[in-house]
Amino acid sequence: MADVTPLISPSRSPRSETTKAALAAAVTMVLWSSAFVGIRAIGEALSPVSLALLRLAVAFVTLTVLVGVSTRRLPPLPRDRTSWLLVIAYGVLWLCCYTVALNAAEIHLDAGTAALLVNIAPLLVTLGAGFLLGEGFPRALLMGSLVGLSGLVVISLGTEREGDWIGVALCLLAAVLYAAGVLIQKTALRSVDATTITWLGCLIGTAVLLPWAPQLVSEIAAAPTSAVLGAVYLGVFPTAIGFSTWTYALERTDAGKLSVSTYAVPALSVLLSWLILREIPTAYGLAGGAICLAGVALSRYRSPRARTASTEETPAEATS
Repeated sequence: MADVTPLISPSRSPRSETTKAALAAAVTMVLWSSAFVGIRAIGEALSPVSLALLRLAVAFVTLTVLVGVSTRRLPPLPRDRTSWLLVIAYGVLWLCCYTVALNAAEIHLDAGTAALLVNIAPLLVTLGAGFLLGEGFPRALLMGSLVGLSGLVVISLGTEREGDWIGVALCLLAAVLYAAGVLIQKTALRSVDATTITWLGCLIGTAVLLPWAPQLVSEIAAAPTSAVLGAVYLGVFPTAIGFSTWTYALERTDAGKLSVSTYAVPALSVLLSWLILREIPTAYGLAGGAICLAGVALSRYRSPRARTASTEETPAEATS
C-alpha cells in the first residue's frame, strides 16, 4: 500500500506500529492546533468559503506532489460504488463543510474558544464508534473522555464569548461534521487506501467549492500577502500533512480512542494563541488544558495484562 504519511514505513512489530501511530497522532494534534490560530490570524482578509477553497486546493496539490515523488504514481482509486460514496461523503462533510463552518465561526470567536467548542466531537465519535463500528466502550476510554470533557468545561469558565451565539452554533455544527467525518473515514479505511482517502477528499472538497473560485481570485488580489501565505500554510501543514498523519493513525487505532487524543488540541491552541496572537490564557485555560492532557493520557492507558496480551498478538492480528 502506498502511503505518503510522513515517511512512516510499514513494520511487522505490533508495538512499533502502535508507537508510529501515536507519533503520527501527536503530529496531527500540533498541526491542527496551529490551524485554529492560523484561521484566526487571517481574520476577515479571506471569506470563509474562499479560505476553505484555497486551503483544500493547496492541500490537493501538495499531496499530489508528495505521492508522485514518493511512489511515481497516483494513489489507487476505490474499486466499488460503496467505497466511492464513503470517500465522497468524507470529502464533502469533513474537508469541505467542516472547514467552511470553522472558518466562519472564527470570525466571531477566538482560536481557543473555537477549539474548545469543536472538541466536543471526540465524545460524539466515542459514542458513534461504540454503537456503529462495534468498538465498544472500554472503561479507560470512557473515563478519559469524561476527564477530557471536564477539562473543556474548565477552559470555558474563563472564556468570554460576548453572547455571540452565531459563532457558538457554527462551532457546534463543525463538531458534528467532524464526528461524522471520522466515523465515515474509519468505515472507508476497511476497503480504501489511507493515502487515497486523504488525496481524494481534498480533491472532492476543492471541486465542491470551485463555484467560488472567481470570488477567491478577487479576494486574493485585495488580501495582504501574510493572509495568503497563512492560507497556503493551512493547506500544506494542517491539511495535507495533518490529515495524512491522522489517517495513518486512524487506520491503526480505534476511532474512539484516537479521537479522544484530540482533547489535547484546545490546550495546545490556547498555548499557541498566547505565543502567536498574544491572546493571554486565563488560569481556567491553563488548568483546563492540563486536565485535557490528563484525559488523553488516561484514555490511552492499558493495564499490564492488556500490554502483555498485545505483545503476544501476531502482526496480522494487531493491524487487522
